[in-house]
Amino acid sequence: MTQEPSRTASFAVPRDVPGDGRRARRNKVPEITAYFWIIKILCTTVGETAADLLAQDAGLGLTGVSALMSCLLALVLVVQFRGRAYRPGVYWLAVALISVVGTLVSDNLTDNMGVPLEVSTAVFAVLLVACFLVWYRRERTLSIHSIDTTGREAFYWLAVLFTFALGTAAGDLVAERMALGYLTSLLVFAAVIAAVAVTHFALGLNAVWSFWIAYVLTRPLGASTGDWLSQPTGDGGLGLGTVVTSALFLAVVLGLVVHLSVTRKDTGPSGTPS
Repeated sequence: MTQEPSRTASFAVPRDVPGDGRRARRNKVPEITAYFWIIKILCTTVGETAADLLAQDAGLGLTGVSALMSCLLALVLVVQFRGRAYRPGVYWLAVALISVVGTLVSDNLTDNMGVPLEVSTAVFAVLLVACFLVWYRRERTLSIHSIDTTGREAFYWLAVLFTFALGTAAGDLVAERMALGYLTSLLVFAAVIAAVAVTHFALGLNAVWSFWIAYVLTRPLGASTGDWLSQPTGDGGLGLGTVVTSALFLAVVLGLVVHLSVTRKDTGPSGTPS
């Protein structure tokens, strides 16, 4: 799902500028290239395995991990909001942390509060749609190419949080309630994402919804990947463990983010995200 000057770029949502006469600021979101999707899926996998590592293996429990990760996320988002342009390190750290927090929100509802996965999936879907509706009503755009005001950035990160929570609940619903197993779930979500891409490019599915549907689906895809790699072989995994899996994916994410910080391959020709 890389970008080309015309057709491919539309999958990343059409470009926009503020409609009220305000001077456009630098966009705070990277260009949607293959790097974007790869790092997003890797961060999603880390969100799943790191949450399990801290809550179970480290013995912090869901409540303790949730408080810790929420505080860290709040601090990173303060840095992100205070910045005047997209910075790969800060942006992707925020995505990684929001992946963990989104996972924990869903897990707390299911494990600590006994909310059925069917209910939490429906609730997060409604919250995400409501976020989009309010965002569009206030800003007249959902374009990720115009995250250039504080308001738009707030809506963007709130939507991202809901996508991670929704993806977690939906992924657990498919993997656990339908008993498909980790590898089968991985293949199912990969196939659905491919179908969304084909529907967009071949049949003209709306670019905004194409992007956000794929964004939601990469969450259970990454989570299924993480579970498949980390869980014991007796449970359908490869048995690498949460420590090895988390460390491996974090190392790859770090390498890619450093690469993008140096090469600026996820920014537009002018040096700002397009």
